[in-house]
Amino acid sequence: MNAIITVVGTDKVGIIANVSNFLAERHINIEDITQTILSGNFVMMMMVDLSQSSKTLETVKAELTQIGVSLNVSISLMHEQVFSAMHRI
Repeated sequence: MNAIITVVGTDKVGIIANVSNFLAERHINIEDITQTILSGNFVMMMMVDLSQSSKTLETVKAELTQIGVSLNVSISLMHEQVFSAMHRI
């Protein structure tokens, strides 16, 4: 099962490290990643594979939200099919 994670906030050291360590600890593989800094704002989007994780999508989503709070960034997670449907032209 694939999902999309987005991270947006003021750039600072450790954002990628914290998010990627969180995913690795839960056996969630990063399939694709892009990130950039726009005028001091950090923007990252990841496609991840949750098929090996013992955690549910909702649990991972809640835990990522808490990491976002601790990093002072916004982190969202949604199923790939939902994301694709939202952005279909």
